[in-house]
This record gives sequence, C-alpha cells and structure tokens, in this order.
Amino acid sequence: MLNLGRLLDPNEREVKRHLAVAAAVNALEPELKELDDAALRARSDELRQQAKDGHDLDELLIEAFALCREASRRTIGLRHFDVQLVGGIVLHQGKIAEMKTGEGKTLVASLALYLNALPSEGVHLVTVNDYLARRDAGWMGPIYHALGMSVGVNVSSTGTYLYDPEFVDETHPDSRLQHLRPVSKHEAYMADITYATNSELAFDYLRDNMARDLSQCSQRKLNYAIVDEVDSILIDEARTPHIISGQSEESTEKYYEYARWAARLNEGEDFEVDLKHKSASLTEAGIGKMERWTGIRNIYDLENIVEAHQINQALKAKTLFLRDRDYLVKDGEVVIVDEFTGRTMPGRRWSDGLHQAVEAKEGVKVQQEQKTIATITVQNYFRQYDKLAGMTGTALTEAEEFHKIYGLDVVVIPTHRAMVRNDQPDVIYKTEKSKFDAVIDEIVELNKEKRPVLVGTVSVEKSERLARMLEKR
Repeated sequence: MLNLGRLLDPNEREVKRHLAVAAAVNALEPELKELDDAALRARSDELRQQAKDGHDLDELLIEAFALCREASRRTIGLRHFDVQLVGGIVLHQGKIAEMKTGEGKTLVASLALYLNALPSEGVHLVTVNDYLARRDAGWMGPIYHALGMSVGVNVSSTGTYLYDPEFVDETHPDSRLQHLRPVSKHEAYMADITYATNSELAFDYLRDNMARDLSQCSQRKLNYAIVDEVDSILIDEARTPHIISGQSEESTEKYYEYARWAARLNEGEDFEVDLKHKSASLTEAGIGKMERWTGIRNIYDLENIVEAHQINQALKAKTLFLRDRDYLVKDGEVVIVDEFTGRTMPGRRWSDGLHQAVEAKEGVKVQQEQKTIATITVQNYFRQYDKLAGMTGTALTEAEEFHKIYGLDVVVIPTHRAMVRNDQPDVIYKTEKSKFDAVIDEIVELNKEKRPVLVGTVSVEKSERLARMLEKR
C-alpha cells in the first residue's frame, strides 16, 4: 500500500535531493584517489581561487566535498559516508542538521567549513567548552592542512593556537592536542577556520567594540558559523548575557553587614521567594527588621537606593544561590558553576553586586563590585553572522523556536546504519529520593554486568549526593 505520509514528508524529500548530490561527489572519488598529495593540494588551491573570483559556492560544492573527503581518508583514515555528505550540504545551506549521537558531527562539519572557508573570509566552529574546541581543531587539522587551509583555536582557559604539524607538545597524552602552537588572538581569528567557544567569541566581540583603534581588534567579519550542540547554545543560553565589567570604587564592608542580617531572616515571615522568576523580596516584617538592624530609617527611600540594592542582593545570595550547585568555594574564592554544563567558570563573576553578596555570605574576601561596561546576549551575537548553521542530536523539538528566532530550518539526517538501540520511555517518580534510589539500584545491577554507566545530573550538588549513595552500597 502506498505510504502517503512518507511520500509527502518534506524532510525525506530534501534528504533524497541531497543524496543525488552525494552521488555526484562519489563519482569524483576514483579520479581524486589517483592524485598525489601535491596534486590534491593544487586542486584545492584552484578551487580557492575560483571562490575568490566570485564563483558561487554552490557551484563548487561537489568538488570541494570530494576533496575534503579524500583528504580526510588520507590524513586521519576517515571517509565521509553518504549521509554525512548530506549533513554537510545541510550545514552549508545555513540549516540545522539533527544527527544522532555517534554519527560523526565533527567530521560532517569539516565539509561545510572547508567549502565556506574557500573565499578566505573566515569561518567559525562553535563548541560548548574549551576542550572540545582544542580537540576538534587538532583532530580535523590534518584534513584542512592537506588542503592548504589554516586552523585557529580560541579558548578562554588555555589561550589561542594555530594547528601546526611541525610543532609538537609532548606534554599532552592526547595526540590531537600535540600540534597546537600558541599564537596571538588576532592570528587565531585570521586563520581560514577557527574553532572557539561561544563565550569567548561573544567576549572578543565586546572587546573589539571597546577598542579605540582597529589595530587592537581581534575578530574580522562574522561570516559563517557552525554551532555544535546548537540547541544548548542558541536556545537554552539564548538570553544569557555576556558582560564586560570594570571595578567600582565603593566600599565592600556593607556586604558583610547585610549578609549577617540576611542570615537571621526567616522565609515566610521576613521574606518570600519566587523560584520560577529567581526573585526574593522582603515582607513588611522583614523590612522592619532590616531597618532596625541597619539603622536605615526607610530602606526604600530614593536616597537609600544603593543600600536597598545591596540588601536585596544579600537576600538573593541567601535564598537563590546555593553552594555546590550554583557555585563552589575554592581557594578562598567563589567560582561560578555553569548551570547548563556543570563546569566551573574561573574568572567569571556575577554582576550588580551579586557576586560580592555571595562572597560575603560565604565569609571569603569580598572583591570590589563590577560596573557593566559592555554586554551582549548569545542570541544577539549569533544573529549577526551572515550565515549560521548548527548541529545537535535533538533539534526537532525546538524547530519552531529555531525558525522564529534565527530563521533556521531543521533537517533530520538519517543514520548510516539502521537504528538498533531501544529507547525506553521516561520513568516518573513521586519523590526525588525514590528516583535516586532507583538510579542507584540500576547502576549497581549494570555494574555487576561489567557495563560502564554515565550518569548526568543538573548540578554538582546532586552528583555528589549520588556519589555518596553509591559509596554506601
């Protein structure tokens, strides 16, 4: 019987169109296999010149993908499958490729990055953390190098690099990280292809806009970017502001005083908390107590606006920001924990006196308050690219948001082999304790079968709680 649903499925029709292009890429494979490395590089140089001369990249796609696949086969021993070629086409078109875990997103991105780097205007591969940016640049670096492309890395924790096969840093046990030569930030951005984290890209954009001279700028035109884990960065973190601050000259002593008074307040009687909107406010009783303790006649009088703000931040620090969930205290400093990744963010600080309030609450040294000098949200930064694409394993559920906010369509890429994994339905528990007990039971059973288990939680606090429960078993 004719399946009209599949016949009319626009996603399936699009994939079939792209598979026809993949067949044309396959047709070039025997010819390119006959070329030596120098001849392959020469073909890439010719293609690059055509792009600089104004040829449409769509016209160059078939040969570019064929060259990239051949270079990959020779250098790192990986040959792109046809469905991976489809993924590369989708990324080149400025869309989101939804690919299942293990289907090779990193390799797929190399196709679209190489093609879009041909005009020498710079392209960015955006990752969620520093390690992935360095790893993927070092891993894919041999492909681009064989085709005459330079590769930069820009991360916050360890610096900026260029992929250089002649440079060897044997301190790294991972061979993919051994050929990253330290360079200036500007050099990393001037590379044909730059791997970077979303945060570092946004902060560099702000720094460039604060520069007094063009020679002080690092970035160039925001030409084309592929965002890995695109749902996490462009949807979950869309409204997250990136802020550059400068130090204020105000005294920090008041933060300790207000933290002491806030610690004596009782929820319900002295203040109310709205967890959904992340807000906390004093009740009439709480206002009365704070006015008596601080000696301020009317906290919310206009002349006391600074004091009122600091008191409110002390209340937020007490009620909304929890140690080992939202932050860690390490070496006498409050270190923020990224709510999306669970990773610590050394050097980053909350603004508007909140970080100082948390420091006072924890009894560590309160550093001077930061004043906002420049700020931009993730959403506003990425909307400035001439062309934007993304990859993830779960984009279809947010397809409407991607289209509405960024004008990005989602295309589901089929797997190379038929899916044999059995996805179980969600299990709902009445209490958190019963949920954690069930998790522990399952971990123990799987461990008896010598099967490794990866457990993901929403916070450091919950990870440590599970660890303690496991230790007791």
